Amino acid sequence: MSEKREFFYRRLHSLLGVVPVGVFLIVHLTVNHFAAYGEESFNNAVHFMESLPFLILLQLLIIYLPIIFHAVLGVYIALTARNNAKRYGFLRNWLFLFQRISGIITLIFLVWHVWETRIAAALGNTEISFDMMEDVFSNPFMIWFYIIGLLSTTFHFANGLWSFLVSWGIIVSPRSQQITTYVTIIVFIALSYMGIRSILAFAMGA
Repeated sequence: MSEKREFFYRRLHSLLGVVPVGVFLIVHLTVNHFAAYGEESFNNAVHFMESLPFLILLQLLIIYLPIIFHAVLGVYIALTARNNAKRYGFLRNWLFLFQRISGIITLIFLVWHVWETRIAAALGNTEISFDMMEDVFSNPFMIWFYIIGLLSTTFHFANGLWSFLVSWGIIVSPRSQQITTYVTIIVFIALSYMGIRSILAFAMGA
């Protein structure tokens, strides 16, 4: 891969990780968070999302294609990246390493999640509902699997958001980068809280 082409692909990879993939993650976690307010609230939220016009086209263009591109290039970056965490030990070097590891974990989790929900619903000719998710989390192993997958995903997004802002020249000074680090930590905690609360709501039947 030539340097100019690799630079372009990496910039595009970073952009897609925030828009639209990151935006979709926030929307998805927000919809799931309705589970904390009861079965009816969650089902209504899902029904609203499923009733959007041109849903299949929107899912293809805004979700699936960007995620596939981001995932494929992300695996390439993870396998070819030079990690300096052991040599230097700086925080950002460690976060760089964790970003690659969390990307692989997130990809595995995402594939399983889509298979267990979207594809299962399509093959079973049924709809995604509170009952479906409650059944998924009837297995204690799946609760922990989803929590680990969720934390990996939210960390990957939050830390990737920082990298996006730096690589696109939006935050340049050390001071602004430090402040953004704190902001992305808050983003990670907030999204993780929403996700874990949703998982526990499903597991306990709200």
